[in-house]
Amino acid sequence: MKRWMTIAVLALMLGGCNWLYDMGSNNEATDPAFDISEAGLTVPDFEYVNQEGDPFGTEQLKGNYWLVNMIFTHCPGVCNIMTPNMVNLQDAMIEEGLDVKVVSFTVDPDRDTPELLKIYGENVGADFEYWSFVTGYSDEEITELAKTAFASIVQEDPENEDIIHTTDFFLVDDQGLVIRRYDGMATDQAEIINDLKATVE
Repeated sequence: MKRWMTIAVLALMLGGCNWLYDMGSNNEATDPAFDISEAGLTVPDFEYVNQEGDPFGTEQLKGNYWLVNMIFTHCPGVCNIMTPNMVNLQDAMIEEGLDVKVVSFTVDPDRDTPELLKIYGENVGADFEYWSFVTGYSDEEITELAKTAFASIVQEDPENEDIIHTTDFFLVDDQGLVIRRYDGMATDQAEIINDLKATVE
């Protein structure tokens, strides 16, 4: 018994805080079922600011499909996988001619100013014609938005100087309904791209 407990503790130590991020995600990494349209999740009206400091919200997204994730610029872990994955999806959607916007909400709005988000976007290869980085709200507001619209958590992890947030990508349709959930940590994105093509086209 002691041996198995030791193995379990070592696994947790080696795994770091990745299991905490999984708490903020309803997605099994191997779950191919992307369709969550029956969950009844909708994005409430909002207006914040983008990386240019311009007003940005549901009014600017009206009539569009948009792919959403949550990041922050000094993220020590998962964002360094999620963001390149989103860049790949952005490029694939542009190549396929899919009319889908990308929206990244920062979960650290106090630190992530429009100026910092713009630098971050430029550094990762975001095309601002398609991709908006959003800030201009309180910690409480982004926590509530994550919970209400995406059934996920935003929670500070001061011990690791981190912020726990979902690693999923969410597809919102042109009516503001959250209809798809994708694994933002998956480097093989063929199934995601195929589903986006089938859903949006």
